[in-house]
Amino acid sequence: MASLSLRINLDPDGKIGPGKIELLEHIAAFGSISAGARIMKMSYKHAWDLVEEMNRLFGKPVVAAQTGGKRGGGAQLTPVGLAVVSRFRAIERAATAAAEQHIVALQKEIAIA
Repeated sequence: MASLSLRINLDPDGKIGPGKIELLEHIAAFGSISAGARIMKMSYKHAWDLVEEMNRLFGKPVVAAQTGGKRGGGAQLTPVGLAVVSRFRAIERAATAAAEQHIVALQKEIAIA
Protein backbone atom coordinates (compact mmCIF):
# COMPACT_ATOMS: atom_id res chain seq x y z
CA MET A 1 0.00 0.00 0.00
CA ALA A 2 1.27 3.44 -0.87
CA SER A 3 1.86 5.92 1.93
CA LEU A 4 2.70 9.57 2.38
CA SER A 5 6.01 10.71 3.86
CA LEU A 6 6.25 14.29 5.07
CA ARG A 7 9.22 16.65 5.25
CA ILE A 8 8.81 20.27 6.24
CA ASN A 9 11.29 22.85 4.95
CA LEU A 10 11.57 25.47 7.67
CA ASP A 11 14.26 27.67 6.20
CA PRO A 12 16.73 27.43 3.34
CA ASP A 13 19.09 25.27 5.41
CA GLY A 14 16.71 23.42 7.71
CA LYS A 15 14.10 20.75 7.46
CA ILE A 16 12.35 18.32 9.73
CA GLY A 17 11.02 14.95 8.75
CA PRO A 18 10.09 11.53 10.09
CA GLY A 19 13.65 10.56 11.08
CA LYS A 20 14.27 13.54 13.34
CA ILE A 21 10.80 13.25 14.83
CA GLU A 22 11.31 9.53 15.49
CA LEU A 23 14.61 10.32 17.22
CA LEU A 24 12.88 12.87 19.46
CA GLU A 25 10.14 10.34 20.26
CA HIS A 26 12.74 7.71 21.24
CA ILE A 27 14.63 10.21 23.39
CA ALA A 28 11.35 11.05 25.14
CA ALA A 29 10.44 7.38 25.60
CA PHE A 30 13.84 6.19 26.87
CA GLY A 31 15.17 9.34 28.53
CA SER A 32 18.44 9.11 26.66
CA ILE A 33 20.00 10.34 23.43
CA SER A 34 22.23 7.25 23.27
CA ALA A 35 19.25 4.91 23.72
CA GLY A 36 17.35 6.76 20.98
CA ALA A 37 20.39 6.43 18.72
CA ARG A 38 20.74 2.70 19.43
CA ILE A 39 17.07 2.02 18.64
CA MET A 40 17.51 3.78 15.31
CA LYS A 41 20.86 2.07 14.62
CA MET A 42 22.79 5.32 14.41
CA SER A 43 25.84 6.54 16.26
CA TYR A 44 25.50 8.71 19.35
CA LYS A 45 27.47 11.40 17.50
CA HIS A 46 25.01 11.42 14.60
CA ALA A 47 22.04 11.59 16.99
CA TRP A 48 23.68 14.43 18.94
CA ASP A 49 24.41 16.28 15.67
CA LEU A 50 20.73 15.97 14.69
CA VAL A 51 19.64 17.30 18.09
CA GLU A 52 22.05 20.22 17.76
CA GLU A 53 20.75 20.91 14.24
CA MET A 54 17.18 21.03 15.57
CA ASN A 55 18.25 23.29 18.46
CA ARG A 56 19.75 25.70 15.92
CA LEU A 57 16.78 25.43 13.59
CA PHE A 58 14.20 26.23 16.28
CA GLY A 59 16.38 28.76 18.11
CA LYS A 60 15.79 26.97 21.41
CA PRO A 61 16.77 23.57 22.80
CA VAL A 62 14.49 20.68 21.82
CA VAL A 63 16.26 18.31 24.23
CA ALA A 64 17.56 18.95 27.73
CA ALA A 65 20.48 16.60 28.41
CA GLN A 66 22.17 15.95 31.72
CA THR A 67 25.74 14.67 31.74
CA GLY A 68 26.61 11.42 33.48
CA GLY A 69 27.69 11.09 37.05
CA LYS A 70 26.76 8.93 40.02
CA ARG A 71 23.21 8.59 38.74
CA GLY A 72 24.18 8.62 35.07
CA GLY A 73 23.04 11.08 32.48
CA GLY A 74 19.75 11.43 30.76
CA ALA A 75 17.74 13.51 28.37
CA GLN A 76 14.21 14.73 28.02
CA LEU A 77 12.35 16.83 25.51
CA THR A 78 11.89 20.48 26.35
CA PRO A 79 8.50 22.14 25.87
CA VAL A 80 9.74 23.19 22.41
CA GLY A 81 10.73 19.60 21.60
CA LEU A 82 7.35 18.29 22.72
CA ALA A 83 5.60 20.95 20.61
CA VAL A 84 7.70 20.11 17.54
CA VAL A 85 6.77 16.42 17.78
CA SER A 86 3.12 17.17 18.46
CA ARG A 87 2.80 19.69 15.61
CA PHE A 88 4.66 17.50 13.12
CA ARG A 89 2.45 14.49 13.90
CA ALA A 90 -0.69 16.67 13.61
CA ILE A 91 0.44 18.01 10.23
CA GLU A 92 1.28 14.48 9.13
CA ARG A 93 -2.20 13.20 10.11
CA ALA A 94 -3.90 16.10 8.31
CA ALA A 95 -1.82 15.61 5.15
CA THR A 96 -2.47 11.87 5.15
CA ALA A 97 -6.21 12.39 5.56
CA ALA A 98 -6.26 14.99 2.77
CA ALA A 99 -4.30 12.74 0.41
CA GLU A 100 -5.98 9.42 1.26
CA GLN A 101 -8.46 9.30 -1.64
CA HIS A 102 -5.74 10.27 -4.10
CA ILE A 103 -3.37 7.63 -2.76
CA VAL A 104 -6.09 4.98 -3.08
CA ALA A 105 -6.81 6.13 -6.66
CA LEU A 106 -3.10 6.05 -7.50
CA GLN A 107 -2.82 2.55 -6.06
CA LYS A 108 -5.74 1.45 -8.29
CA GLU A 109 -4.07 2.98 -11.35
CA ILE A 110 -0.89 1.05 -10.60
CA ALA A 111 -2.85 -2.18 -10.18
CA ILE A 112 -4.60 -1.70 -13.54
CA ALA A 113 -1.37 -0.99 -15.43
